[in-house]
Amino acid sequence: MEDRAAPDEHAVPATVRLSDIDLSFTLADRHPALARLDSLLEEYVFHSRMILERWGPNEALILGLGTLAILLGAWDLGIGEIASGGDYNRVGLFGEQGGFLHVADFSLMLALLSLIAWLGLFATLWTRFPLMRENLVYMSVATLAVQLGYVASHSTATNFPLGASGSDWGGVGIGNLVLVFLSMVVVHRAVIETRDIHVQERHAHPDPRVVQKAWRDHSLNAWSMSLGAWMIFLNLSSWAGSHAVAPRPPIETDMTAFIALYVFFGILSVAMWTHVLWYPQFMLGAAGDRIQSVRAREVAGEVVPVKNDRRQGSCPICGVETAAIRHEDSSIEVPCNECDGGGAPGTACSECEAILPTRITCRDCGSSTTVISHFTRSEAW
Repeated sequence: MEDRAAPDEHAVPATVRLSDIDLSFTLADRHPALARLDSLLEEYVFHSRMILERWGPNEALILGLGTLAILLGAWDLGIGEIASGGDYNRVGLFGEQGGFLHVADFSLMLALLSLIAWLGLFATLWTRFPLMRENLVYMSVATLAVQLGYVASHSTATNFPLGASGSDWGGVGIGNLVLVFLSMVVVHRAVIETRDIHVQERHAHPDPRVVQKAWRDHSLNAWSMSLGAWMIFLNLSSWAGSHAVAPRPPIETDMTAFIALYVFFGILSVAMWTHVLWYPQFMLGAAGDRIQSVRAREVAGEVVPVKNDRRQGSCPICGVETAAIRHEDSSIEVPCNECDGGGAPGTACSECEAILPTRITCRDCGSSTTVISHFTRSEAW
């Protein structure tokens, strides 16, 4: 998409970076396999700090509109329209036999106000997160698909999923296929690949340690978890809402608990939706990068940088290959002089704990040079 981020507080560099976050405790101390959880916890701590620091009246308005839209649409106390099931002989929106215009006056008013609140929520999200506008549309379509899918499944199996046949799962299945495709294949891929291009173009540096830190600062693991949580909350909310209105009159079962679940998970899904749209805007807004997949950029005729492949080091003096290796993630590995192990220069060997060399002596010309210089040799001129 062509929209650029408007200058606002999202364009102000973060006072604290993700790589600066240190946990007061680490799960890796209990078991090395839990180190990845430590990394994820650091991201959540960083996200929480940035939310407390950066979110303000606009984000409060977004959450308020979403909560109001859900509550107004689910409100039935003192009306009884939802609890009674209404007149199931009337269907449709307009006309003499239309159902929408024949509901209780107060219920109709709340429904219209809920619709206005939903439109206000979409407009606020559109204005607040310009880099994510295209993805906002995709996620809105996915939301509608899931909700319609649960309505379709409940129309043939009112106690869905209990007692549902294979064909009754069609609505939910199709709705979730649309959700997974638009959320994971389109939105997730676009954000991830835009992040990759952003780091490769704007954070290129001859020192791989600087590049490695940039990749860490732009990690999207916690964001991906939020996207997954939004998909789960959306499903739970859609199921509970459809389940609450599915019974045929006369309704003898109290469905208040399902309405409460619809409201609870609906509000959570709005909060997750806001976070999913906000974080890429926060991370990439200052650079003004468009949120697009690599394929979309290629179709648009843009030059997409090629990600670094595994590279063998070479002597900066004579050009002969050396034992140093730079991996795809820009980390450098050198062999140990004492055993068959290896690791990053200057760190302890993975096998014998000896300190790994930071300089390499060329076997051909005998020059002793720093490891980093084996990957930063400029071309002849």
